[in-house]
Amino acid sequence: MDHSHHLEPSPNHSDDTGSQIEHHEHHSSMGHAGHDHGAMIKDFKKRFYIVLIITIPIMLLSLMIQHWLNVHWEFMGSNILLSILSSVVFFYGGWPFLKGWFIEMKDWKPGMMTLIGFAITVAYTYSLATVIGLKGMDFFWELSTLILIMLLGHWIEMRSVAGASKELELLVQLMPSDAHFIHGDHIMDVPTQNLKSNDIILVKPGEKVAADGLVLEGESYLNESMLTGESKPVEKKKGSTVIAGSLNGNGSLKVQVSHGAKDSYLSQVIKLVQDAQKSKSKTQLLADNAARWLTIIALISGAATFFYWYFENNELAFAIERMVTVIVICCPHALGLAVPLVVAKSTALSAQKGLLIKNRTAFENSRRVTTIVFDKTGTLTIGKFEVSKVIPVSDKLSEKEIIRLASALEQSSEHPIATGILQKAKDLAIQIPSTENFKAITGKGVEAVVEGQNIKVVSPGYLKEEKISFPEELTRDAAETVVFVLIDNNLSGLISLADTLRPESKEAIQTLHSINIKSVLLTGDNKKVAEAVSKKVGIDSYFAEVLPHQKLEKIKELQEQGEYVAMTGDGVNDAPALAQANIGIAVGSGSDIAAETAGIVLVNSNPKDIVALIQFGKATYRKMIQNLIWATGYNLIALPLAAGVMYKSGILLSPAAGAVLMTVSTVVVAFNASLLKVK
Repeated sequence: MDHSHHLEPSPNHSDDTGSQIEHHEHHSSMGHAGHDHGAMIKDFKKRFYIVLIITIPIMLLSLMIQHWLNVHWEFMGSNILLSILSSVVFFYGGWPFLKGWFIEMKDWKPGMMTLIGFAITVAYTYSLATVIGLKGMDFFWELSTLILIMLLGHWIEMRSVAGASKELELLVQLMPSDAHFIHGDHIMDVPTQNLKSNDIILVKPGEKVAADGLVLEGESYLNESMLTGESKPVEKKKGSTVIAGSLNGNGSLKVQVSHGAKDSYLSQVIKLVQDAQKSKSKTQLLADNAARWLTIIALISGAATFFYWYFENNELAFAIERMVTVIVICCPHALGLAVPLVVAKSTALSAQKGLLIKNRTAFENSRRVTTIVFDKTGTLTIGKFEVSKVIPVSDKLSEKEIIRLASALEQSSEHPIATGILQKAKDLAIQIPSTENFKAITGKGVEAVVEGQNIKVVSPGYLKEEKISFPEELTRDAAETVVFVLIDNNLSGLISLADTLRPESKEAIQTLHSINIKSVLLTGDNKKVAEAVSKKVGIDSYFAEVLPHQKLEKIKELQEQGEYVAMTGDGVNDAPALAQANIGIAVGSGSDIAAETAGIVLVNSNPKDIVALIQFGKATYRKMIQNLIWATGYNLIALPLAAGVMYKSGILLSPAAGAVLMTVSTVVVAFNASLLKVK
């Protein structure tokens, strides 16, 4: 398959393959947006270890800890030392949260950082007041352990986010940093990003291809599995296209570069994945709204808890401790990450398997599909037509002459039928004549003037429309596609072409049946071919001799019958139908990825990929819902415990225990997302 022009570069974007996946906006509130994700992880790790070291003397100097251990280490100035150490923990360890709180309040978007920042500030201020003279016991050790656990939680969580995005980083790493540039008689190593269109490069055995291009010399097998999902190595020889990032086998290839690194197939895939990971679906918007509401609930619950306990037992320290615990435990961390982590994982995993998600909502909605409409050529069939027979209608013409005239018209077309006719002309060593006044007859064929004669190569539908009679016994072979050659509007011959069914088609349709999804064949081919293909692969129903503009009407008909329709097409003449379908899936042709009408693009035309997409869409949605249920359920149970509902039964959570629970809930969400796999 020609991948070299699979991904049209967007005029508004130039992408660097070395770019890292942007951290979800949930974390931009930390004030780290735009920083390298790895640097953020290192920063939290460093803060965690420094705070850990300082927390040890803080705990040993705390009167409550000394009381529990039944020791007494108080000395002159110990309170001052405790205050200084705790201040270091508050300002240094708590800085990311305080900064995040400020940013959230500046944008009027209170969230997780607001809750943490508020909680630690209340605990610190109150504790400092007890040192100055306020009656009560300080919170210094609770404050330092709370900040310590929060730092640990964020560090673990950011590593989980990095893990969810590692598949995309693997795609980034596929592009080699250097290329062997052939300059005259010399070969020099140059940075990959410096390559330009028409440069010649050498790809040695076992190396990665440095740029999309055309093979000028050599033969080899390339492993493209990380780019297209195609598990078998693909043969490449003179004239074949190669994709940047694919792994060369044992042969050596001389390649002419098609375009620079930023416009390569791989760069555009990475751009698509990044865009999809940033885009929001309804499920994510639901989670974001839930997280916002949880923030409001946390603040209200915290205030209510404070007032209840303060008026209940008149202990300021206890009331503040309960309020801090409620606010900390309610941090919508797990809820905020429930969907983004699954999105990051699923989008990058999909790209590795040749499923490119442009529209997140379309991908999530794939679970609702009840009917899949298949285009025949190149999806259920291999799409490589071979001329099986040529039948002259007139005695004056030979089979060779019919192919000669037909190939003249087909030489400027990329349609699979045209390719089959041209291959036949090549096999017969025919000199193809030139044409004048070439034009396409939309959905029905082509016409042009060849050597002074008006030649048309048309479908049976055109003959019926023009009421041109033809001997139907010549088109009896149901499994073959027939085109007619007209000379000056007189039927002169017909060409019969066979297109082999994909071996995976039958299995794909059977799998769809097993998950109660109906299949429909939509083709411009004649009824006999449509019927034969449908029977062979087990398709439920078919529409034959359908022109591109009529495909949209057929999709509408199915939708009016209550079906949720996914349509697969080539992204060009199927554009209206792809737009009309509930989910448009563009499959393996040159303009797939540029097709704005399709929400999902399949790099290969394998029908099993369509089934995999549906199943993966369902699995992804399940993971999102599992995470949302866990994150919500955890808060429903933990909040009352934090507020002290079970206090009289002897169950009471400390602020640090609340922070531990919050961290555990986040890690569970991250771990669950990491279990997502493409079948």
